[in-house]
Amino acid sequence: MQNIVIIGAGPAGLTAGLELLRRAPDRFAVTVLEADGVCGGISRTVNAGGNRMDLGGHRFFTKDARVNAFWESLLPLQGAPAFDDRLLGREKPLFPGGPDPEQTDRVMLVRDRVSRIYYGGKFFDYPISVKPQTFRNLGLSRTVRAGLGYFGACLHKKPETSLENFYINRFGRPLYEMFFEDYTEKLWGRHPSEISADWGAQRVKGLSVARVLQNALGLSKTKETSLIERFYYPKLGPGQLWEQAAAEFVRRGGRLLKNHRVTALDVEDGRIAGVRAVENGTEKTFPADFVLSSMPLSELVAALRGVEIPQAVRRTAAGLPYRDFVTIGLLVRRLRPENKTAHKTLGRLVPDCWIYVQDRAVRLGRVQIFNNWSPYMVRDAQNTVFVGLEYFCRENDDFWSASDASLAEAGRKELVKIGLLNADEPVLESHCERVKKAYPAYFDSYGDLPCVRTFLDGLCNLYCIGRNGQHRYNNMDHSMLTAFAACDGILKGTPDKTAVWSVNTEKAYHESTEAKA
Repeated sequence: MQNIVIIGAGPAGLTAGLELLRRAPDRFAVTVLEADGVCGGISRTVNAGGNRMDLGGHRFFTKDARVNAFWESLLPLQGAPAFDDRLLGREKPLFPGGPDPEQTDRVMLVRDRVSRIYYGGKFFDYPISVKPQTFRNLGLSRTVRAGLGYFGACLHKKPETSLENFYINRFGRPLYEMFFEDYTEKLWGRHPSEISADWGAQRVKGLSVARVLQNALGLSKTKETSLIERFYYPKLGPGQLWEQAAAEFVRRGGRLLKNHRVTALDVEDGRIAGVRAVENGTEKTFPADFVLSSMPLSELVAALRGVEIPQAVRRTAAGLPYRDFVTIGLLVRRLRPENKTAHKTLGRLVPDCWIYVQDRAVRLGRVQIFNNWSPYMVRDAQNTVFVGLEYFCRENDDFWSASDASLAEAGRKELVKIGLLNADEPVLESHCERVKKAYPAYFDSYGDLPCVRTFLDGLCNLYCIGRNGQHRYNNMDHSMLTAFAACDGILKGTPDKTAVWSVNTEKAYHESTEAKA
């Protein structure tokens, strides 16, 4: 049997491991090395005393049938009710058919996407909607400025040499300044003028004012990724699916080793012969016929042994930037329900899954309301609300290093400041999660990344998969597709890795409405 070593038990690594064992169970011995004590990477679910936190908010939608089939093999996607209505105090369920989530743990819920932007002391639908409330919130002066700015951008396109120009070309400068500039700078710690337009091409794709209008008027046959209105979501958060994937991987004979931090990859004759990892201070070596790596490229290059690494490759890899973040979970009795949109407000809940905070007066970047992702994320969803406050930072900076108690208090004060929490509302419980290298960033040495890829592709049995494995801000389904492509290459004996690197590089990534409902 051939030895496969997979570095990282996130979506890409677990997908690859399970795919190989499903398709060729007698051909491979597969080992997954995970540096952490849990699986799922940034897609894991954190259980804080029965209240669950989703690190980043993970919508399950894709245009790819292969990804959908993989998800459905682990958690049923069809027939799940949108809510268990009894949790919302309704006498009769609105969705009487399908499995009852109280009786069926392994189920995906169907969610309605509701998100807003907090700007100028008001809440706006995101993506920006063409509704009377939007124009009332903007006021006449800003509405006129926004319209003139948009039409000006239609007539005079800027060269897309930065993320700032990318946004201005699609929305005009006034709308860019209102709804994108501050949040983007919070997220990356850099002004959008210093960030590559590649990030917008991957994350925002074809979204623009024109596309929003087409969608609102029913003139568009496809939906952009950012316009998706419904999606699937595991009952107990995204980690539930990856825990199922890990369990099936082990059941099929895979070896999953947690708390194994990879320290070196030994190269012999142009291929990786073995992977070294440390557990509790003890180093172990794992022989490898193939290696699939989702570890950060900066760490991967630094870990290579027995091969001469060109100075440009070493310098570029070492300079690749990342953004870390802290999520603060606060359990409260209620949020302020007077912050309404056209969507129905549910008792103590504002309707949002998440809210982008476009305001320089607070450091807070985004708010998640876990009750609205799934009521089963909250221990007592009838009487409490569990929110996640996302802050972007650098590992070991002042914010990262602050105590959990001070972070929770800072988060509470900022919720009060933006009007989502009454000043006298107590925090019942809190929990903080710090996530390293959550977001691969698109500045500094990012522009020279092709030289790193070319060098790594020269190691014939190495495949770089996943978000950090390719230094690409992929969605979860894109990370899975890199794993599928790598498995295809191994099974077919194809040395060319173009298909692995080509995932999510197209400029127009459309999602069909059928894939979401």
